Amino acid sequence: MINSPFPKLEELLAMMGEAGRHLAEIEACEGAAGNISVCLRWPIEVIALFPQVEEIELPQPVPELAGATFLVSGSGRRLREIIDEPGAHIACIVVDEGGKTGRLHTSKSRRFERVTSEFNSHLAVHADQMRMTGTNFHAVIHAQPLHLTYLSHIPRYQNEQYLNTHLLRWQPETIINLPEGIGYIPFQTPGSLELMSGNVESLRNHRVVIWAKHGVMSRSDVSVKRAADRIEYAETAARYEYLNLGLHEIGEGLSAEEIRSICKAFNVEQNLF
Repeated sequence: MINSPFPKLEELLAMMGEAGRHLAEIEACEGAAGNISVCLRWPIEVIALFPQVEEIELPQPVPELAGATFLVSGSGRRLREIIDEPGAHIACIVVDEGGKTGRLHTSKSRRFERVTSEFNSHLAVHADQMRMTGTNFHAVIHAQPLHLTYLSHIPRYQNEQYLNTHLLRWQPETIINLPEGIGYIPFQTPGSLELMSGNVESLRNHRVVIWAKHGVMSRSDVSVKRAADRIEYAETAARYEYLNLGLHEIGEGLSAEEIRSICKAFNVEQNLF
């Protein structure tokens, strides 16, 4: 939830750009991989920056989001370049009454034909989270961090409990920032209804979810940069685990008792350890 005074459009675009650049810096969005969106429920002026308007059909009806505004990365665009020229890479969608269609606003410098192919998953998560929590802001990022994605190819890390007890043991910050752990979804075809529904379900209980053999999705109702931070926390944990595998697993990490003591000291509620 964001309180007044609300961020202006330029500020939101700048934060999306900063998030995209940092995801590239941690090797989480090679080439045009990855996508990013935010949904907001306060009035915002978009015509000045996005003067071109057309009507589009939304991937699914979202009548509860009528009047909401989305900022969404375009298909085939590089997240690292958003910060340099937001209008070339970002579209704005205002949901029409009834929630079946929306007005797609774009800049004259637009360099994409349509918004990201993963917009169905973004839209479904935004709608689900805003319905459940009543928040007026929600950010979603899909990225493909190297170590998290690699570990999802190894059978034993495809068990959510095993995945979390091994990744969350390397730093105190990880359990503090991801107290629900990291969700896991078995491989589904990118852009599919199966991925969308599994993603919605898992993100009800987690802030970051691994899409097996594909990447991750994270969310935040505070800022898009917070969503990027959560990917970085999870990816750092995966990198520790990867390093340990390469050294014949000689590191033991934090014990369950040590993690519980951290949670007690920082008032973190968790049920993984």
